[in-house]
Amino acid sequence: MESKGRPGDTDPKDSHLTPGNVMADRPQKLISPVKNSRNHQDLHRELLMNQKTGLAAQNKPELQKVMEKRKREQVIKQKEEEAQKKKSDLEIELLKRQQKLEQLELETQKLQEEQENAPEFLKVKGSLMRTGREVAQAQES
Repeated sequence: MESKGRPGDTDPKDSHLTPGNVMADRPQKLISPVKNSRNHQDLHRELLMNQKTGLAAQNKPELQKVMEKRKREQVIKQKEEEAQKKKSDLEIELLKRQQKLEQLELETQKLQEEQENAPEFLKVKGSLMRTGREVAQAQES
């Protein structure tokens, strides 16, 4: 009967499993001079601290910021379009009337501005014509 638990007993089949041979069979991990450099370690430590505190989100590349902004704008536009589609017929009609009223207001404002910016002699001529008509109507009556 064989006892396998004794340290002195070794089987010739298991001779490659001795502690000296185990190290020789596996390649050793190479030491990276970049990772061992003090600057790299400091930078890595700073990045980890920034990530934990949430500062890394502020230092995004410009391209990433622009892409995120476009995505947000696209989502907002999509939501507005969906809201527009969901509007009832009454709401649509009210919006059309509101737009017409706004256009009329803009046109009246333009006319008033044109009258205000008109030369003085045109204003006087217009008022004389009105008073002339009023006098003529008063005489006919």
